[in-house]
Amino acid sequence: MDENHSSSAWSSYSRTVFIAFAAIAVALIAYEHRVHVLGILPWLLILACPLTHMFMHHGHGGHSGHSSQDHAGHGTGTIHPKKEADDV
Repeated sequence: MDENHSSSAWSSYSRTVFIAFAAIAVALIAYEHRVHVLGILPWLLILACPLTHMFMHHGHGGHSGHSSQDHAGHGTGTIHPKKEADDV
């Protein structure tokens, strides 16, 4: 191998030119297709609702991590104070 050339496949100059070209290409494509992207945004918001619901509730796997005492007054409108070990 020649001592004047770098051993890597991408020299610093080639990497810089590629990044500049890619940035210009992305900017032009985004500018030309902004109407399509803005038209999709409401649908992405609607799609985000069930996805966040599934991820936040972990798929509603039967609530196996909760004890029956946690749901004793659930839905009846009664409020049960939590019992603490330090109560005297």
